[in-house]
Amino acid sequence: MQKRIVARTVACSAVIAAVAGLGLMCATGQLGAQAPGFTRTALQTQDLSAPDRVAVVARAEFIPGGAAGKHTHPGEELGYILEGTLQLEIDGKPPLTLKAGDVFFVPAGVPHDGRNIGSVPAKVLATYVVEKGKPVATPVK
Repeated sequence: MQKRIVARTVACSAVIAAVAGLGLMCATGQLGAQAPGFTRTALQTQDLSAPDRVAVVARAEFIPGGAAGKHTHPGEELGYILEGTLQLEIDGKPPLTLKAGDVFFVPAGVPHDGRNIGSVPAKVLATYVVEKGKPVATPVK
């Protein structure tokens, strides 16, 4: 029973820290700095059978006009657009316009950015298969 209380306290503290903009710690380290108008919230982090890899399932939300900011991941990103319209720019490829029901893939280490080009919030469900102990996202300067 006491372990459950501690686990819930830790989980609640992580959510409060994320909401406060202090970043959310998970098994892979920080999710990374977040741009104004964009939030990424880890929903699940799970060790994988592949050595030194974890999967992080996250929900990303963009206010109208909001952008993630150019960044990379230490592994692959697989995404599904839940709501809204997103423009995804992946270095070396033409921009993609994605709407609810569309999927996308970003290769490991490739700089990219997503921007809500619609008039309502855009919501994305993303799975990251990343190196254990590294931030899920790192800004590109």
